[in-house]
Amino acid sequence: MEMQLLWTGWPPIVHTLVLGTAGYLVLVMLLRVTGARTMANMTPLDFVVAVTLGSAFGRTITAVDVPLAQSVTALALLIGLQWLIATGRARWEWVRRTVDSPPVLLWYDGNLIESTLRKHRLTLTDVHTAAREAGHGSLDGLRAVVMQQDGSLGVIAKEALQDGSTVWPYVEGQRPG
Repeated sequence: MEMQLLWTGWPPIVHTLVLGTAGYLVLVMLLRVTGARTMANMTPLDFVVAVTLGSAFGRTITAVDVPLAQSVTALALLIGLQWLIATGRARWEWVRRTVDSPPVLLWYDGNLIESTLRKHRLTLTDVHTAAREAGHGSLDGLRAVVMQQDGSLGVIAKEALQDGSTVWPYVEGQRPG
């Protein structure tokens, strides 16, 4: 309550400067303490947390009626929840299944998996784009194209698949044909 009264009468610019600086420092400290995984790879869950943090931080900086203690509590809560989910994800399979999207096989050994493309709203053009971005001029030299957990497309050349131990246990569905 005293913190709220402290800001009464101060110009909004001073409030923004003080809370913006304090909030930023707290946010950096919290992200540093919780580790790199808090915002790594931008999985859908990470994206939601980043947007929510940005929204809470933006409100902290621009709203004169938000006290510092409430701002710090909001940021700490969001980062704490992200840390808790990341910890659960690392320890328990059921948490991973709940919060992670599995990698998805889109192309395998010359066959486009059209049902998977439709399900994930992708096109053959997306597969060709992934191949070009990976330095391939044709799909002929590819064994697999996989949509990763973060939504990016991973390309595996025929000679690079080997036993497939990084692919088959993790992709959604089965190998075609």
